Amino acid sequence: MMNHLKSMTQPEIGAVLKELGQPAFRAKQVFSWLHKGVTSYEQMSNLPKALRDVLAEKYPLNAPKVVRKQESKKDGTIKYLWQLSDGNCVETVLMRYHYGNTVCISTEVGCRMGCAFCASTIGGLVRKLEPYEILDQVLFTQVDSGQPISHIVLMGIGEPLDNFDNVMRFLELVNHPDGMNISMRHISLSTCGLVPMIDKLAEKKLQLSLAISLHGPNDEIRNKIMPVNKAYPIDELLAACHRYYAATSRRIHFEYAMIDGLNDRECDAKELLRRLKGLQAHVNMIPLNHVEESPLKPSSRQAVQRFQKILEDGGIPATVRRTLGGDIDASCGQLRRKYNKEKQN
Repeated sequence: MMNHLKSMTQPEIGAVLKELGQPAFRAKQVFSWLHKGVTSYEQMSNLPKALRDVLAEKYPLNAPKVVRKQESKKDGTIKYLWQLSDGNCVETVLMRYHYGNTVCISTEVGCRMGCAFCASTIGGLVRKLEPYEILDQVLFTQVDSGQPISHIVLMGIGEPLDNFDNVMRFLELVNHPDGMNISMRHISLSTCGLVPMIDKLAEKKLQLSLAISLHGPNDEIRNKIMPVNKAYPIDELLAACHRYYAATSRRIHFEYAMIDGLNDRECDAKELLRRLKGLQAHVNMIPLNHVEESPLKPSSRQAVQRFQKILEDGGIPATVRRTLGGDIDASCGQLRRKYNKEKQN
C-alpha cells in the first residue's frame, strides 16, 4: 500500500479509516476532499475534528509550492515550477485550446533517457515521482489558475513508462468519478520507446492516446539523438506499436521534432512514410525548441511544409504542432534548469 493518503485508492483509504474505527462512508468523503486540492485537513469540514487531527499527524498532505510562474502574453499559456516536499522541482504547463484546458505534467525529477534535444535530461534522473506528486500537478494547476482542466498530457519532465507503476496508479486516481473524473480519452502518454513497457501498457487496454517520440525515420538518425534507440531499435519499436494497436484499437501518434539538416529532408519524409504504412498513425510535427546546451537548430518553415505534404500525399495524417508559450521558457525542462543554475550561483 502507498504511504501517502493521496496516492491511495478509495478502498485503501477505507482500510486506513477502518483501522481508525471510522465508518465505511468516510472513505468517499476523504477521497473527494483530497481530489479537490485541499492543503489542510481543517478544510475537510464534514469530518470529525478528532479524525482530522489524527490524519494530519499520520498522513501530512505536503502540497507543492509555486517557486516560479511564467504566463505568456501571447496565448495565456502558464508554466509552473513546483517545489516538492524534499526541495526538488518539477514543471507543469497549462495550455488553452478551443476544446478545453490541457495540462502537461512531469512524471520524474529529471530523466535518464538522454535525448539530445531535451533540457529535462541534462543532469540525469534524480528520482521518480509518487502518484500523488503527479496528481498534485493537475490539481494545483487547476486551483492556482482558476481554470478547469479537461485534458492531460504526460509529456513533461521524465519518461512516463520508466515510472510505470506510479503512472498507472496516477491514471486510476485522476480517472476516478469521485475525483477529477478526467476521461482516459482525454489523456495522452508520451514515451521515447521502451518496448517492454509499451507491451505492458497494451495489456491494460486503456483508452488513452499513446504518443511515440520518434524524431527520426531510421536507426542511424535516432541513434544520434536518442540513446534509447540502441536498446530498442526502430523496427522493434514499430513492431510494438502494431501490437499496441491490435490490443487497443487506438490510433498511435508519432511525435517528430523537426531538426534542421538532420531529420527534415525529403528522403527522411519518404522513409518515414514507408515505415508507417499499414499502421493507424498520425504524425505530430514539432518545431524544435532551442535548448541553450544543444547545437541542434529548428527546421525552416519550407522544410516543415515540404515534409508534411509528402506524408499527407502518402496517406499519413500530419499536423504541425502550434507553438504555445514561445515568449516564456515553455520547452520541457528549461525553467527547472534555469532555476537550479540560479540556486548554484
